[in-house]
Amino acid sequence: MADIQDGTLTGTRMSWWAAPAMVRREVEVFLGGRVVEAVSRPGGSAPGVAARLRTAGGRRAFVKAAGRDLDPAGPRLHRTEARIAGRLPATAPVPVFLGSIDLGGWVTLLFEDVDGRPPHQPWAPAELDRVLAALTVLAAELTPAPAAVPTAAERLGEEFQGWRRLAEGDRADLDPWLAAHLDDLAEREPSWAEAAAGDTLAHADVRADNLLLTGDRVVFADWPRACRTVPWFDLLAMLPGVRLQGGPPPAELFAAHPLSAGADEEAVTAVLSALAGHLIWSSRLPPPPGAPTVRAFQAAQGEIALAWLRDRTDP
Repeated sequence: MADIQDGTLTGTRMSWWAAPAMVRREVEVFLGGRVVEAVSRPGGSAPGVAARLRTAGGRRAFVKAAGRDLDPAGPRLHRTEARIAGRLPATAPVPVFLGSIDLGGWVTLLFEDVDGRPPHQPWAPAELDRVLAALTVLAAELTPAPAAVPTAAERLGEEFQGWRRLAEGDRADLDPWLAAHLDDLAEREPSWAEAAAGDTLAHADVRADNLLLTGDRVVFADWPRACRTVPWFDLLAMLPGVRLQGGPPPAELFAAHPLSAGADEEAVTAVLSALAGHLIWSSRLPPPPGAPTVRAFQAAQGEIALAWLRDRTDP
């Protein structure tokens, strides 16, 4: 398994105080007061600002800011998230979106400051049970999709071509099972798009560092990858990461979860295969700016997803 400490994904966060003066000034105008306290949120792979703020007047907010020079994709992703976050229903387990500030090269998002924390790692069984139950609530609240977002095929189609890309290269260092089955996986890979077609608005990037636990809530944060798909997509996609971070085997959790009830087995296998291919292919690419551990994180999840796929196809 790839060498990634405690299965944790970490980026190089920018301090709030190191953000450009124009960004800090506009946020203070938005919040109506001078920021006197800023606590960076750990975890995640983005190198921009992610901090809990408190103003001199006591107002609190959570702020995310990304600059084109620091993270070329960051402003675009923040604009996408702003369009989605503003359309999520108030009843969904998501942070309240306060607004955005677009300065061209820098885009800032402001949310309610959720008084919570990420789940403990490795996963504690009781906390994992809470998150899995909240996934059911999330899917129910977001079916039918309450916002116009791309389909899974539109959002993830460029990424979910891992097997086809691997099949075009050298196979000498591949897992023996994968090397033997790669041509078949590549041929069948496009079928994932139809298998994932549905009308649930999925988060599409549920990880421990995108979750906040309060005394009575599970809050799903960070929505730039949201797409319309099947109700079980988020469940399936998060389980390799759960296993990496100390949780039970993914097949066990998937089979026991209400969202998997009635799921077409061939569709599940097709989506799992495409996910595994994406993770394994992506893990071989250079790391993006400010995210030195993301490729090891993907490689470790890819190994887990591949083992799950192998068990489904070679029982």
